[in-house]
Amino acid sequence: MNWDNPVRDGSLQLLRMAFDRARTARGALAGAVAAGAWAAQQPLDKRVFASSYDDVELLGKALTRGPAWYPAGLALHVANGALFGAVYANVARLVPLPAWSRGPAAALVENFGLWPLGQLSDRIHPARRDLPPLHGNRSALAQSTWRHLLFGVVLGELERRLNPPVRDVPPPYEAMVSSNGHGSIEHAVAAGAADEVGGTAEGS
Repeated sequence: MNWDNPVRDGSLQLLRMAFDRARTARGALAGAVAAGAWAAQQPLDKRVFASSYDDVELLGKALTRGPAWYPAGLALHVANGALFGAVYANVARLVPLPAWSRGPAAALVENFGLWPLGQLSDRIHPARRDLPPLHGNRSALAQSTWRHLLFGVVLGELERRLNPPVRDVPPPYEAMVSSNGHGSIEHAVAAGAADEVGGTAEGS
């Protein structure tokens, strides 16, 4: 007896579609590249905004105070970007915004949503005395906004190219029905042949 549950099977299929492994991996790659671009341009925006705020330093010195803080911080920064990109690749299609704007919008939402945590960093970060304060620091906020915008643009455009839209595949019933509503001739021929074979078998 077949105990298959069509509702359950449909839900599992939707879940697999929502979290496709290949799509997720490509999104992670896009996020890692975007995070690398963010880190690479930081020396430039420090000059433009006249602020020493550095995300790689913030992350790295939370792990170690030694000379390894830069590679440690860079690795963590890129990993965070990859994680963001992996999630983004699976949910961006559901956001009712133009495709070109989804990456920047997602990144800016994160920026302004997490920025208040800078006050917490000013209090408990292990290297807080070596870092510029973030709470009330407008230059640092401007830097963070610019960096997230850049990250979002690179992530969004790269992810769109790595994960192009997939055309909807019609369900089996729709595949059997032609546009004129009278069915598909190929399926009708196949069904007739099957009936003929069945009738011959019964007659013998």
